[in-house]
Amino acid sequence: MTHKKKQSNKHQNQDTDQYLARKNFFDHMITLYGRKPVIEVLKDSKLEIYKLHLAKSNRESSIIKELRELAERRQIEVVLHSREQLSRISRNSKQDQGVACDIYCPGFQPYAKFLSDNSANNSDKTSLIALDSVTNPQNLGMIIRSVTASPATGILLPSKGSAALSPLVIKASAGTAFKGNILSCDNLEKALIDFKQRGYKICTLSSHQSTPIAEFETEHPCIFVLGNETHGVQQSIIELSDYRIGIPMANGVESLNVAVTAALVAFNL
Repeated sequence: MTHKKKQSNKHQNQDTDQYLARKNFFDHMITLYGRKPVIEVLKDSKLEIYKLHLAKSNRESSIIKELRELAERRQIEVVLHSREQLSRISRNSKQDQGVACDIYCPGFQPYAKFLSDNSANNSDKTSLIALDSVTNPQNLGMIIRSVTASPATGILLPSKGSAALSPLVIKASAGTAFKGNILSCDNLEKALIDFKQRGYKICTLSSHQSTPIAEFETEHPCIFVLGNETHGVQQSIIELSDYRIGIPMANGVESLNVAVTAALVAFNL
């Protein structure tokens, strides 16, 4: 190999390493929007803020001035955008109020990265709560809070068909959305298949022919799937499951709120 080819390969490898490092950094990013929510996170010195995004069309009000001052105090880069550009960043032009910020969250990551870093062979105690089309922001926020406080490893959250990580969700989570392990996926069914191929077992909750949760035991890492507030778990995912577990209930009560169910499962692990 010639000297020029060696130099070329070296530069290509450096470019690849830089790209992967940058991609890894942005994979851990949660973008928050709205003036008051962004002020709250800027005041939290424990959170690592990457950038503050402002629309050029914002009037220089007291709250915009405060945002700028907080960013300057913490040496956070402030980037000005057109209204259209900011809408693409926030993904919610109706509610972003011309303000967004990027928050680095170590526990927020694509599920594929989690799988590559955690093999089933050495993670036998791994337990995840997967959410199948949980659309209520309050429920999602409360689930994040409960799971983050529990022995569970984290949450498997589809980006499609579920509530987004909005200010309402973050408020309901009491800020734990920035602290917990949230594994993102585009398609829950595909993600569960990938986990099964790596030795994980899938559990769905059922009131029929199920093992009471207090009696359930397995030596394998598990994913507990909780369903939509109205329709429950999709049939295709039920067919993927290895176990059906149930929460015994009295007095003719047939079901619980999904956030309550998540807390019971997470703290029973």
